[in-house]
Amino acid sequence: MRINIEIDDRLMADALAATGLKTTREVVKLGLRTIHQLQRQKEAVQYLGKLNWQGDEKMRTG
Repeated sequence: MRINIEIDDRLMADALAATGLKTTREVVKLGLRTIHQLQRQKEAVQYLGKLNWQGDEKMRTG
């Protein structure tokens, strides 16, 4: 998808410096991936303590 957006120059410079990435395209892609990952983590929290996991039978000793 091609899109034209106005991004604050200082914010982009800070993001480039913080990440070590070379292009604005890379920074935008990383930002979008990060937002997606954070949202998935937020959704996963609802399952904490609710799943009945017994572990891997192969790993049990005794």
